[in-house]
Amino acid sequence: MIDHDGFRPNVGIILTNRDRRLFWGRRVGQNAWQFPQGGINDNETPEQAMYRELEEEVGLQSLQVTILGCTRGWLRYHLPKRYIRRHCGPTCIGQKQVWFMLRVDCGEDAFCLDSTDRPEFDAWRWVRYWQPLHEVVYFKRHVYQQALEELAPILYPDGIPRRDDYFSGVADFLRHRHP
Repeated sequence: MIDHDGFRPNVGIILTNRDRRLFWGRRVGQNAWQFPQGGINDNETPEQAMYRELEEEVGLQSLQVTILGCTRGWLRYHLPKRYIRRHCGPTCIGQKQVWFMLRVDCGEDAFCLDSTDRPEFDAWRWVRYWQPLHEVVYFKRHVYQQALEELAPILYPDGIPRRDDYFSGVADFLRHRHP
């Protein structure tokens, strides 16, 4: 389903644990990391699509998470020209996404990345809040920034962490790993 402007409706999922770390998944067979996401079918609401994608990509069900919030509207990104398929109409120029922030209410042993015939992720890890902005593919970065900025007050009601906290975390890691 492509809208009249050429955007595919989609949901994005930001999973957080009790330490306010975010689930960060590696795409199968690539060195590309992202949040779970996926298209909205014709007969689905964004929330229904989010639960379907959550189960397909991460193996979690609705009872294992709590919705903390979602973006107020659609966030859009354009695909680079080399990724636009023009010969299989209608032409999709990008995605418009509603982003959900979910708290994980179960143990990590419930995560299952290969519950479908075509898994999206082959590895995952917990990351600091702003880290995805430094690792996601460039053409999605703006949407990730918008979603993280809009949803940050949910996790950080007393003050959002500075973005440079990510870099201090990297420095701490390297310092402890290489004394």
